Amino acid sequence: MINLKKNVPKVHYYNQDFVDIYVRSWNIIDDCWLKGNEQNGFESLFFSTPHAVTLNQLEACYSVFYLVYSNRIYQANSTLDNFYKKQEENGAIRGRYNLSDGQPLLTAGNPEGILPPLFAWSEFDLYHKTGNKKRIKEILPILERYFAFIDSIAFNEDFGLYAVPLEATGMASSARSGGHFFIDYNCQMAIFALYMAQLGDILNDKEVAFTYKKRYFMLKTKINSLMWDSDNHFYYDLDSNGQQIKVKTLAAYWSLIAELPSKENSDLFINYLHDKEVFGAANPFPTLALNEEGFDELGGCYNGSVHPELTYMVIKGLGKTEKHDFAREIAIRHLYFILGTYHTEGEYKGALWQAYQPLKDGQAIMLHDGVNINRRDYLVMVALITITTMIENIVGLCISLPRKTVDWVVSILELMGIENLSLKRNIISIIAVKNARSNWEIRLESEKLYYFTINLLDKKKKTLPIPSGRCSMLLDKL
Repeated sequence: MINLKKNVPKVHYYNQDFVDIYVRSWNIIDDCWLKGNEQNGFESLFFSTPHAVTLNQLEACYSVFYLVYSNRIYQANSTLDNFYKKQEENGAIRGRYNLSDGQPLLTAGNPEGILPPLFAWSEFDLYHKTGNKKRIKEILPILERYFAFIDSIAFNEDFGLYAVPLEATGMASSARSGGHFFIDYNCQMAIFALYMAQLGDILNDKEVAFTYKKRYFMLKTKINSLMWDSDNHFYYDLDSNGQQIKVKTLAAYWSLIAELPSKENSDLFINYLHDKEVFGAANPFPTLALNEEGFDELGGCYNGSVHPELTYMVIKGLGKTEKHDFAREIAIRHLYFILGTYHTEGEYKGALWQAYQPLKDGQAIMLHDGVNINRRDYLVMVALITITTMIENIVGLCISLPRKTVDWVVSILELMGIENLSLKRNIISIIAVKNARSNWEIRLESEKLYYFTINLLDKKKKTLPIPSGRCSMLLDKL
């Protein structure tokens, strides 16, 4: 059993391997903090990968989704704040900055240095775990200027879509030649607008909410009319002439988080995730469909490899469509493959890899100049599975501090739950166990009142106010 260094929440689960990798992830996170200095101008303490040479916007945005569960031991926002501090007069925030001097890293392939704009999504999640409305008020003008900057360099008035370099999608080296309007980046801009509107709603700023809702619905209409193939039931990239490029990539599933497909279309679209000839690989999900010509069964970079952050993206998209059981199944399957490369036998020490093979255990082979560049112990993305989906999908908890709500989707009756989770000034524990009479009960402990909603096996759903102190409920009495 691995010892937990810090007082983060304790997860209960009947598979001890899952609990151990959850604990191990927090222990590794403890070693992933860097200090800023006068040369780079970064925060005094921020989260990154060990031995990193650049600070990556995509990694910073994703890190929020698990650091918010640290019981405030770690600052979930400090890395984001580094990017906000670097904002330029024209609103630009670059995707990568050198840790040595704090200067933006720009390339010939991505001269503006942009990456997927996920700040608003991360800030919305951060708000629901911390309840800090003051922060929303402070960062909203920064995000408005950043949105305007992206509009100024990437928005195409003729098509009503965004045209960016392939590097800007975060999926460089993927089989998407000829792409000009990429489906993932346009969905991410729709997500940006969607959550900007919701941040406006939180502040009761009707002007901001209306402005971004209008932009969101415009993008939704354009993406659905130009990038959706009604015959194949799939979203595709477009070339510079607006013609669809018929290559199925996992990038299309950003549309689920953006809430773009209709109910009927989403069901047809999600069927490809089940199809063993398309995305239904043993290890979910390959970045390129199995039946595409460029698919690499060893992974490649984004030509079949399974990246935890992209599997996480699909899981969160499935949650938007109420496919909770499938999302949980995917999280469990992918976690088993992560565990498959993280065991210790003899002199071999396992690792948490940046990417995995889709058809069998093992790290993906991602060759660059003959060298496998797959990064070892790349927890900055893997923790999305080992921590975030462990709490939210495998155990099944959804928490909102401002609403004082905890929703629990119980997909299977087994020992599981969470203990000592901090909701600001309230510590709660929720655990499903069998009592002395072999009846299933949920034991709850809280310092303050909150509202608890349980969805039991999709058969029973009930919301109850949970008072301070200890209490329990028998599931067969619901």
